[in-house]
Amino acid sequence: MKKALKKKLLKRSLLVSLSALAIFAGGCSSKTQGDAAGKASNDKITIAWLPNESGADLEGTRTEIGKMIEEATGKKVVNKTTTDYTIAIEAVANGSADMAFLGGEGYVEAHKKNKDVLPLVVNSGPSGTLDDAIYNSWLSVKEGNEGQYKDGDKFSIDNVAGKKFSFVSNSSTSGFKVPTTGILSHFSKQSKYKNLKVDDLIEGGKFFSEVLYGGSHQGSAVNLLTGKADVAAFCDTCVANYVELADGKKNTPGAIYKVKNGAAEPFNTLSGAEFTVISVTPVLNSPFVVNTENINSDEKQKILDAFTSDKMTGDEKIFAPEGSKTSALFTKVSGKEHLLPVDDAWFNPIRELSK
Repeated sequence: MKKALKKKLLKRSLLVSLSALAIFAGGCSSKTQGDAAGKASNDKITIAWLPNESGADLEGTRTEIGKMIEEATGKKVVNKTTTDYTIAIEAVANGSADMAFLGGEGYVEAHKKNKDVLPLVVNSGPSGTLDDAIYNSWLSVKEGNEGQYKDGDKFSIDNVAGKKFSFVSNSSTSGFKVPTTGILSHFSKQSKYKNLKVDDLIEGGKFFSEVLYGGSHQGSAVNLLTGKADVAAFCDTCVANYVELADGKKNTPGAIYKVKNGAAEPFNTLSGAEFTVISVTPVLNSPFVVNTENINSDEKQKILDAFTSDKMTGDEKIFAPEGSKTSALFTKVSGKEHLLPVDDAWFNPIRELSK
């Protein structure tokens, strides 16, 4: 990754849902602890998906990825969707899931809980390399309200103080970690907020008048569009299947997006609703991770080979061409995008956000 991007990132868990986690774990095959080499304990591979990727719109993606892993390993794949970030993170950390697709912050949390949870791949940037392997964290407001967040000709977050604010989850990178870091950096320079802390941002009455959590990026966007929140944090890629650019330049402050006609849930009643992006921050791409207590080194290599294959890259249910009506996990903008191996150290800029 480019040094400039890393430097920008460097500048820029609530309670576990135990009952929901128990339901997830109960639905997965029981496992015994693997040996140090990562001995698999049964004939299934369970993948945990965050709420953002658990919707019906990405069922085709999940199925296709499962098929490719099955072909590579000879094991049956079970896709486990979730409604809570913590469930997916805990599942791969405690071994009730063998793999997961997590955000950078989610991976860092899972690895901290269990050092045997390691990243496998991330999707490249348009260059086909890791140099631009990023997506974007947005702060957005309803179209028509953007004038409140301008300082002259430029957008400013000065007026988010005192507003109703929606995060995604406190385990979300782009929906919590990045926006809170940016808010603290911006406001702590003002004498009024020189002692502002993350704890002051997680609930209403201290910095924001009210704080909501969407549970997913889609949920946070819906909080904004339905008027529950004045400002919302969510990322560009997680809402890409539901919205389209209406005006301006994509991924720049001032860009206006609208909900597509016929958008799937939870946007199905919001066709045509518009929002304006007032802040954009780059974030490291999300990894597929493996629990190497459960996935042995031979299987890990087979999965890696499948994920980095031309077959994976060419599957439009996984990598959809830009402008395609097919919902997919990834979008090909340049045509060079594909999955690339990464190691634990690649996520150090995410760790730095907590220091």
